[in-house]
Amino acid sequence: MSSRSDDLSRRDFLKTAAACGAGSILAAAGDIALGQPAAGSAEGAQSQPTTGAVPLVPRRLFGTTGRDVSILALGGIFDITANQLVLKQALKWGIDYWDTAASYVDGKSELGIGMFFGASPQERKRVFLVTKSKDGPELESSLNRSLERMKTDYVDVFFIHDVSQTSVIEDRGAAWKAFARKAKAAKKIRFFGFSTHSNMAPCLQAASKLDFIDAVIFRYNFRRMDEADDKAAVEAASKAGIGLTAMKTQAKPSRREQAEGELTLLDQFTQRGFSAQQAALKAVWEDPRIASLCSAMYTLEVLQSNYLAAIDKTQLSAADRAALREYAQASCWQYCAGCADTCQSAVAGRPPIADVMRYLMYHREYGRVEDAQRMFAELPASVRAALAHGDFSAAERRCPQRMAIGRLMREACDVLA
Repeated sequence: MSSRSDDLSRRDFLKTAAACGAGSILAAAGDIALGQPAAGSAEGAQSQPTTGAVPLVPRRLFGTTGRDVSILALGGIFDITANQLVLKQALKWGIDYWDTAASYVDGKSELGIGMFFGASPQERKRVFLVTKSKDGPELESSLNRSLERMKTDYVDVFFIHDVSQTSVIEDRGAAWKAFARKAKAAKKIRFFGFSTHSNMAPCLQAASKLDFIDAVIFRYNFRRMDEADDKAAVEAASKAGIGLTAMKTQAKPSRREQAEGELTLLDQFTQRGFSAQQAALKAVWEDPRIASLCSAMYTLEVLQSNYLAAIDKTQLSAADRAALREYAQASCWQYCAGCADTCQSAVAGRPPIADVMRYLMYHREYGRVEDAQRMFAELPASVRAALAHGDFSAAERRCPQRMAIGRLMREACDVLA
């Protein structure tokens, strides 16, 4: 297929992507990638922003900040210095919310964004740019280093990276508020918040009570969004006017084994015209309280697949949602839901079980082998030894996902050491 195929509709395009894989149709995307009209897309163009005849990703208000953002955010957890085309194409499709962190790929994510703005400085105002830093006494210097790397005077959101305990929010709240006030006055940041991978519901509830938290990026997906505590926390944060960004939306497992009903699930969505991965994105977008969804789009193929899902107007049916729920239940024993206190409090020394599960996911599902090994190596030697030889039976009894925690901790020691 090519741009000469006048009967190629956006719907046909999405079906082809789901059935064949985005990689096999990248060349066929020339009409969109080159900014040419996509035949048959008039219906989509009426309901979405466009550049020429190319549908752009829809937008939503980001909390009460007064800003709107693309509902699909570019997760920059890859070497952007070697992937400049991904940034260029993202902007062509209206994906102008870019997420990075000081620690991503030893700084190559931020440096890559700096390369892009250095070559195209006029594009900086188009981008809603966020970065993150680990908490500590060097927050200001970390922010300054990030600004220097990215060749910008400011970021739209500055996140404290990986907050997982409400006690940390309580203990550090005053210091964070003072930092945010100073950085905003210096016009180095516009908004402030934190990211959270574990204990998401309590952390969101705590954020909703603080007047200086403008934004939170948190783990949210089809496996968790029907849980009562998560629903209540999202509602509280939304009512507080916090801009909410979902991450880890694919709900990828810490351990990959064929789950019961997985092939049936794939067939269900392929017949509907999209993939199971695209269905997972749609499930999150159906929650209007979520301003944007952050996905690690490290190749043009992944970028394109997510873009096609974002511009497609097809809503999930009741059967689609049921299929996702059934799959979540059948494969729950492979997925760590991030309720860290539940399992960690059952083991002496409170080992970082949820973090190690996440490192395994990075290693097995994202292909981020070096990052996963680096993060695991940063754990104290005594903690790694406890993971290899500890008794996790009490944690396994408490785990709502029925995960084989002890086996997974030993596997982590084998593959990540």
